[in-house]
Amino acid sequence: MAARAAAGATVLVLSLWGAVVDSQNITARIGEPLVLNCKGASKKLPQQLEWKLNTGRTEAWKVLSTTQGDSGDSVARILPNGSLLLPAVGVQDEGTFRCRAMSRSGKEIKSNYRVQVYKIPGKPEITDPALELTAGVPNKVGTCVSSGGYPAGTLTWHLDGKPLISDGKGISIKEETRRHPETGLFTIQSELMVTPVLGGAPHPTFSCSLSLGPPRRRILHTAPIKPNVWEVVPLEIRLVVEPEGGAVAPGGTVTLTCEAPVQPPPQIHWIKDGMPLPLPRSPVLRLQEVGPQDQGTYSCVATYPTHGSQESLAVSVSINDTGEEGPTAGSVGGTGLGALALALGILGGLGTAAIIIGLIVWQRRRHRGEKRKTPENQEEEEERAELNQAEEPEVAEGSPGGP
Repeated sequence: MAARAAAGATVLVLSLWGAVVDSQNITARIGEPLVLNCKGASKKLPQQLEWKLNTGRTEAWKVLSTTQGDSGDSVARILPNGSLLLPAVGVQDEGTFRCRAMSRSGKEIKSNYRVQVYKIPGKPEITDPALELTAGVPNKVGTCVSSGGYPAGTLTWHLDGKPLISDGKGISIKEETRRHPETGLFTIQSELMVTPVLGGAPHPTFSCSLSLGPPRRRILHTAPIKPNVWEVVPLEIRLVVEPEGGAVAPGGTVTLTCEAPVQPPPQIHWIKDGMPLPLPRSPVLRLQEVGPQDQGTYSCVATYPTHGSQESLAVSVSINDTGEEGPTAGSVGGTGLGALALALGILGGLGTAAIIIGLIVWQRRRHRGEKRKTPENQEEEEERAELNQAEEPEVAEGSPGGP
């Protein structure tokens, strides 16, 4: 055990400026110098040794430097004691270094070092952060950016301290990774889109973090942002058709007007029979010389920057063969007026029938009453006649012409 510990302690005998050494694994910061010692190299000249590098990207070993001074295209060079000097470590230096030295006795000694390089970027930042969000519609919160790091790392968005995961519904995260063609350093960015729920928190807290993997594990956080969430009352889009009901004679004109009670005016596009019409975006659609091809169901869609898109109720456009313009069956206006006219007709018919029945009943009752009163009148006349006859003799007796 003691022999193995001593051997492990002598495997790596090197001096580094800014490099961390652990046995045969070395972690070096990009841009700083690195010195690797060659085990078994003679301290006296001449030396017989060779340094090679295998980055893992290819199977071949690249000769970095020899005692004869052949350094190829590498900036690495051998120091007088046989150590290998890398003046500024870069991404291209990540890999396995091997030194092969010959001792005075002719024995070959090899030294292997696995080098990992890293560069910690600055704290990530949220560019173009949103100040306001609208509930119920997708909103861009911002773009989290980290640049100049190696390895790339991972960006994570947080809402009120909890990590967010893209679900394709209320949360959408779009990531992009770029690598500098010369330095090999990474720039990563992550764009967050959210749809706040109605009745949710009015001031949510969003933040972003960068997680760095080995060889330097750490987490870097952005400054939080707190946008305001607004809840917008849905707007009613009204579609007006002239003439009312959308029925015209062949060759006539129909005008459709999409009314949206908001300023500035939204973008308007038209739909016929469920399919978008390739027309200029205008709130007024004029159909001239209407023919069979123009018949159908029309609606308009208003798109707001903060409200999203809303569609109006549909109206029907049809050709009236009678040549009269006005409401027809199947149109929004014609259906309503037709139903109203039908209801009024029924009520009028019932009222007329009730009046006629009432007159008939009243006349029958009157006729019966006259029949009942006739006998009473005859008796009264007979009584009056008898009284008149009784009064006539009395008058005669009291007259002045008697004896």
